[in-house]
Amino acid sequence: MKRAVAIICFYVVLLLIAILPLQQIAAPSPKLPTPLAVKTPVAERVTTRPETRALWVVRTTMTSPESVRDLVRRAKENGFTDLIVQVRGRGDAYYDSHIEPRADDLAGQPADFDPLAMTIDEAHRFGIKVHAWINIYLVAGVESLPRSREHLIYKHPEWVMVPRDVAAELYAVAPNSPEYLDRIIEHTRGNRDQLEGLFVSPAHPGVKENLLNIWMEVATRYNVDGLHFDYVRYPNPQYDYSRNSIDRFRKEMESNLSDDERETLADEFQNDPLVYATKFAPRYAQFQRNQVTDLVERIYKGVKKIKPNAVISAAVFANEEDAARSRFQDWKEWLRMGCLDVVCPMAYTPDTEMFRKQLLSAMSKASGRQVWGGIGAYKQTADGAIEKIQVARDVGAQGFILFSYDSSIKVSDLNPQGDYLEKVRNGLKDASGALMSK
Repeated sequence: MKRAVAIICFYVVLLLIAILPLQQIAAPSPKLPTPLAVKTPVAERVTTRPETRALWVVRTTMTSPESVRDLVRRAKENGFTDLIVQVRGRGDAYYDSHIEPRADDLAGQPADFDPLAMTIDEAHRFGIKVHAWINIYLVAGVESLPRSREHLIYKHPEWVMVPRDVAAELYAVAPNSPEYLDRIIEHTRGNRDQLEGLFVSPAHPGVKENLLNIWMEVATRYNVDGLHFDYVRYPNPQYDYSRNSIDRFRKEMESNLSDDERETLADEFQNDPLVYATKFAPRYAQFQRNQVTDLVERIYKGVKKIKPNAVISAAVFANEEDAARSRFQDWKEWLRMGCLDVVCPMAYTPDTEMFRKQLLSAMSKASGRQVWGGIGAYKQTADGAIEKIQVARDVGAQGFILFSYDSSIKVSDLNPQGDYLEKVRNGLKDASGALMSK
C-alpha cells in the first residue's frame, strides 16, 4: 500500500512539473510598463530639468578680453549657469564672420580677438553654457550709422523696411538711388521715440537667406550650447511697406480674386500702391506674421540638422496678443509648431503680480517647451529681482534671465554699489538654501 501511494505521488509531481510551464505561457504575469510607455504630463517633464539661471549680455561687454574674462568670473561666482551673449547687434559681427562686417566697437582690438570664441572657451572651463544672441531684423541705429560700406544697408538698401508714411513716394524710387535710403533714415530719426533704428524686411527672400546663413555660420563654426532670437519682429504696425512686400502680397491676393476685382484693383494700384494692403488689412497682417514664422521655422530646422542638441530660444514680448497683433511676432504659433525649445518672455515690469501673470500666461502657451522668465534688472532693485525669481520658481518656470548683465555691474540709483549680482546670489541663498551658490 505504501509503495502504491509513493508511485501515485511520484506521477502527480511529474504531472505538475509538466503543466506549470504551460500555465506560465498561457497566462503570463502582467508586465510593468517601460519608462518610455509612461505618459508623463508635459509640465512634469519640463520641471524636472535643472534650473537655468541666465544673463543677457549686451555687446558692449564683448569688446575686450578683459571684460569677457570679468563676465565669466562674475557669472561663476554668483551661481549663473548660462550666458546669452550678443554676437550680432546691428547687422555686424562680434565673432569671426565671413558674412557681415566686424563690429565698429572692435576696431581697437587685435584682428585675432574673437569675442564669441573667447567667451565659449572661458565659460566652458567652469561648466557655464553659452548661447549666441542674434538680433534678427534690427540692423542699424540712426544716431550713428554703420561705418563699413560692406554693411548690408549700403549693399542691399532694397532689404530695408519702409514705413507706411513714405511707402507710396518710395515705391517708384530705385533702392540704389541715394534718396531712397536717405528718406527712410530721415523718417526714422523723426520717430526716435517709436523706433530703435533701421530694420530689414521679413518678406524679402534675400533677407531670409542672409539670416539663415548667419545662423548656420555660427552653429557650424562655434561650439555654442544654444542660439537665441531677438528682434524677430516688426518694429510696429506701420511697417513694412517696401516694394517687395507689397508686390508679393499683391501676387498672393490676385490668385484669389475674380477677374472684375483684379481689374478694378489693378487700376487703383496705379495711383495707390498700398491699395491691396489697405483693402485686405487683416490678410496683410497675417501675411506679415507668416514671413516671420517662416524664418523661425527655416532657421530652427536648419540648425537642428547640423547641431541637434543646440537650444534654440527667443526673447519675445510678454503680452502674446499684442506681440502677434502689433509686432507680427506670433510666438504662440512657433511653440505650437515646435520651432522653439525655449521661450523667454521679456516680463520686465517691476510689478511682481504683473510678472506672475505674464509668466503664467506664457507657460499656458508653451506647448510643453521650456519657459525662462525675463526679468528687467535695469528697472528694479536686486530685491525686486529676487521676488521675481521666487515667483518663477513658484509657478514652475524652468529658469530665469536677468536683463542685463551690463546694467547689473554699473553703479546707478537702483544699484548704488554696483553689486547687483552679489545681492541676488545672497538673497536667494538666504531664501532657498544656496540655490545660487557657486
